[in-house]
Amino acid sequence: MHLRPPPHLRIAAHAELISLVVMLTNVFTVHLKPVSSLMGPTHGCAYLFVVVGTWRLRRAPAAVKVLALVPGAGGLLALRLLARGDSARSQEEEAIPS
Repeated sequence: MHLRPPPHLRIAAHAELISLVVMLTNVFTVHLKPVSSLMGPTHGCAYLFVVVGTWRLRRAPAAVKVLALVPGAGGLLALRLLARGDSARSQEEEAIPS
């Protein structure tokens, strides 16, 4: 079973993390209102896109779907677990039973 995350999910996961970093940097430094009003909805939309996109992957394990719920880095963690699951499955298939 080969499950590769779609490219739009990768983009949304990166946008989620980058928008969170920009928001937090803005809050702890200059706190410009236009940056906050732009990054808040951007982060929220990217987060929702990652969660819904991950939950719509039918063959994704439950752990991946739960990780996607973590705000900020959940999307990248879910993508990493998906990629690791693919490599772990391929290694299991190549292993010689003892």
